Amino acid sequence: MLRITNLKVPFNEKAPLAELVAQKLKCPLSNIDKVYIRRLAIDARRYKNAPIYKVYTLDIDIKKQALIPAKISKKFSLAKPPKCFTVPQLSLTERPIVVGFGPAGIFCALTLCRAGLKPIILERGYDVDKRAQAIASFWRQGHLDTKSNVQFGEGGAGTFSDGKLTTRINDSKIGAVLQDFVDAGAPEEILYLHKPHIGTDILKKVIKNLREKIISFGGEIHFSTRLKDIEIENKHLQKLYAENGEQLPTPVLFLGIGHSARDTFEMLYKRGVAMEAKPFAVGVRIEHPQALIDKAQYGDDFNSPSLPVADYAVTFHDKEKGLSCYSFCMCPGGQVVAAASEEGRITTNGMSNYLRNSGIANSALIVPVGPQDFGFSPLDGIAWQRHYEEVAFRVGGSNYFAPVQSVGDFLQGQINCDSFLTEPTYLPGVQPADLRNCLPDKVVQSLAAGLQYFDNKIPGFSHPRALLTGVEMRSSSPCRLLRDKKKMHSVNVDNLYPIGEGAGYAGGIMSAAIDGVNAALSYITKKLEK
Repeated sequence: MLRITNLKVPFNEKAPLAELVAQKLKCPLSNIDKVYIRRLAIDARRYKNAPIYKVYTLDIDIKKQALIPAKISKKFSLAKPPKCFTVPQLSLTERPIVVGFGPAGIFCALTLCRAGLKPIILERGYDVDKRAQAIASFWRQGHLDTKSNVQFGEGGAGTFSDGKLTTRINDSKIGAVLQDFVDAGAPEEILYLHKPHIGTDILKKVIKNLREKIISFGGEIHFSTRLKDIEIENKHLQKLYAENGEQLPTPVLFLGIGHSARDTFEMLYKRGVAMEAKPFAVGVRIEHPQALIDKAQYGDDFNSPSLPVADYAVTFHDKEKGLSCYSFCMCPGGQVVAAASEEGRITTNGMSNYLRNSGIANSALIVPVGPQDFGFSPLDGIAWQRHYEEVAFRVGGSNYFAPVQSVGDFLQGQINCDSFLTEPTYLPGVQPADLRNCLPDKVVQSLAAGLQYFDNKIPGFSHPRALLTGVEMRSSSPCRLLRDKKKMHSVNVDNLYPIGEGAGYAGGIMSAAIDGVNAALSYITKKLEK
């Protein structure tokens, strides 16, 4: 099998890949047995008249090597088999406990199942179908269910987002996790796309299939079961207590609680689990017509059905003034969503379905903040988030309507514009307001400077009537549960494994899933060594 890398093909090329490969290898088409796509990205240069290409990495099964000219064959490497990993088997009667059924908890539990163990999973929210009903009620009528919402429930916060699977980590197990998603019903293209995503509509089905897989291995999942308390003796977790009165002996606990389980962070701090304040980022959501982003990316070809809807990533940093902001969780063809999990507080997120066809692009524009801004106690970041979420709630009308403002008005410090480039997508509704009243001065100044800068990168980005929605406060966890760097258990509780985004060790679906896998493998290795 040969590998071809960096094969550039005009984006609107209609010829089959096998035909293009045969031309590249200068051999008959009949000699190409099978073509496998290993990587596909779009190269859309922004300078004038530059062509747009699809860029492939391909593996090719050849029928007869001799039919490829020798000087051509030497230019291509042999394809390496995909990396895989095996899970060692254990024979234990004890059942691990996993708290939280987001990406970290799901893939931790799945790995434990593959080792022959039968984990018990506790999830504070509802199963994904009941959860979707509770969220729909909130978005339609403003009835917030604090037990299960965009933050809490089967699949975690990422389920009601864009389902993006991009990650900056480099781990050989990424391919295996992606394959698990595909086996559970995700589109096969996520195995090779440069920026894979599933979309909320498909991800809800995928999550249910992953749940059934865990159950088929003997795993047990308890929904509507919030972790209330833990009992620790001599650096060892002895027992956990659920809110429903259930008590469970705990040989090992994998804690994948997500970044918004504020009550659980408070309980862990009270019980002496080692933790620290960590940086995160806060800001607003910005919305544009998707066509504006597509045109900035693709130029005159922006309407072509051969191109995916465009995304963007922008960053601003003024070292001299100490100002910075960046885009985060950009959702092409999606919507801004109400993501509150506590009464009397507003926070937002972005969501897209698989087709990304709403016609509206949205992204968070956020500013880094750290303990120097909100305090160095582990829980200070939570108190700081709550304060600004409460302010946004009041400014929005105290009914879960989000405060909104045009970019032009935000930059001028006024509220005059009520006709935006796009209709606000946030539900249950919006209220025109001055977002400067909902954010710290540092964040306001950074956003204002960044908005003016970003317009140079994406023409029309800071259009005076572009829509800003406040506030975005849950970009990542405001605290970190300290753990041993190699063994992954808590530094002061040896059978407690903090995992995923809530523990402060991941930043999205894929990195959280991998973190859950690695923690489970670390525990399995520890048991094998005994």
